[in-house]
Amino acid sequence: MIATAIRKGSALVINNEVHYVTDFFHGTPGKGRGFVQISLKNVKTGKTTQKKLASDDNVERAYLEAKQCQFMYKDDMGFHFMDMEDYHSFPLSEDMIGDGKYYLLENMEIKILFHNSEPIIPEMPKTVVLEVTDSPPGIKGDSVSNNLKPATCETGLKIQVPMFIDEGTKIKVSTETGEYLGRA
Repeated sequence: MIATAIRKGSALVINNEVHYVTDFFHGTPGKGRGFVQISLKNVKTGKTTQKKLASDDNVERAYLEAKQCQFMYKDDMGFHFMDMEDYHSFPLSEDMIGDGKYYLLENMEIKILFHNSEPIIPEMPKTVVLEVTDSPPGIKGDSVSNNLKPATCETGLKIQVPMFIDEGTKIKVSTETGEYLGRA
């Protein structure tokens, strides 16, 4: 694949390791050759690096297979998932899950991208429904304004919610921004 075809979210093989493109910039100076500046995250180590390529450089695309998997539980080995096709279970480390740990509920199904039969990138849904487990009571009369208060969800996610949200309320949360979207 030519360097100018790289986009944010692409998976590339560099030095025999799979990297995920987290940022991309294509520069075309008035004088000289064009270039591509990319930020890469190594899916094994989590290390982020910068790489500058000429516009006509070739890079190897990592071919990924998406599989539907079910989150089962978390323990000292990591987050355990089961492949819904062959019922094979496998753990993913907390580094691989990242902030996704705040959106995973037992028995939840998500897509996981595999490279050469090895799980590498979990894809969280855009929104999840979580139950508020801790939130201070709202002050009477504050429900009219746009005031927010802190709340903790069942997964440990700390979030700002409107004053009328109480403990036990199920709310919709964006997994991309971590923000409250509404009642569920």
